[in-house]
Amino acid sequence: MNTMAKALPMLLLLATVQADDLTLETVTVVLDETPRERLLDGTVEAVNQATMSAQTAGRIAEVFFDVDDYVQAGEPIARFTNVEQQSALRQVQAALDEARAGQNQANGEFQRVAGLFEAESASKREYDQALAARDAARARVEAAESSVDAAEQQLEYTLVRAPYAGIVTERHVETGEAVGVGQPLMSGLSLETLRVVVDLPQQLAAKVRVYRKAYVLTDSGRVEATRVTLFPYAHSASKTFRVRLELPEGQFSLYPGMFVKVAFVSGESRRLLVPTSALLRRSEVTGVYVVDDEQQLRMRQVRVGGTFDHRTEVLAGLREGEQVAANPVDAGIYLKTRVVNDND
Repeated sequence: MNTMAKALPMLLLLATVQADDLTLETVTVVLDETPRERLLDGTVEAVNQATMSAQTAGRIAEVFFDVDDYVQAGEPIARFTNVEQQSALRQVQAALDEARAGQNQANGEFQRVAGLFEAESASKREYDQALAARDAARARVEAAESSVDAAEQQLEYTLVRAPYAGIVTERHVETGEAVGVGQPLMSGLSLETLRVVVDLPQQLAAKVRVYRKAYVLTDSGRVEATRVTLFPYAHSASKTFRVRLELPEGQFSLYPGMFVKVAFVSGESRRLLVPTSALLRRSEVTGVYVVDDEQQLRMRQVRVGGTFDHRTEVLAGLREGEQVAANPVDAGIYLKTRVVNDND
């Protein structure tokens, strides 16, 4: 690569063509080092997908969502009847009140005996008994408080909430149905955080492990993976290495279960590139406006390859060092204006 090309961040030299007070911006095309890629098929997965299960026994009183409904994080998705849980909570709260009353009595008795013991009006045995009674009362209060916490938790389990925002994919229960602990209630997934899973041929796995760069090809463009995780072992039957590509947050018109094309960087190659915006597409013909040796602007058909960071590879039709119009629309206006001026 020559010194001039190395000094350019885009390796495209801006210039202008001027005639008869008309100015057109052009670019000089040079070879550039670009990633060499290998295309493979991948499967889209949701990072957050789960099935909510019952954590307490009861009967379904309400189901608030159905399949394909969108649920916000923390929003209730189902409610159980809670008569048993409410009753259990009242019982343990009563037991806690009783334990606290006993603790107050034991504390008062201990203070009385401790005062007598200091005045040598009570024996050591009476002091030890009062101390033990106080400690036992404190333990009963702590046990009762734990029972209240457990009962409140069981009551909270009767209102099932979504752990994250997402779409309901399956509903497992109906209103009025009796359920037990562990029974599935509703399944869902989040479309905001997606990943793609690909099985790599073993000859490509080593290169992917070195470069760790990949792009998912979508209808809206190339989406670069934020993280490339390569499993450290090959599948015993297929002899392929599984790789997991984490995508940035967003939907990208992708849904779990879809097949997508994934471009893995496996090396570097020198390619002739032009700005994608310089290409003119008419039906099945792709071309560019080229400035010839006589400083005349002419359209030339080209054969193109892949796109790299808003630049497109030219496989045939152009040579290194040629100038092309940076914008084909401006080039068309430029040509029409020149024709008018020539006729005048």
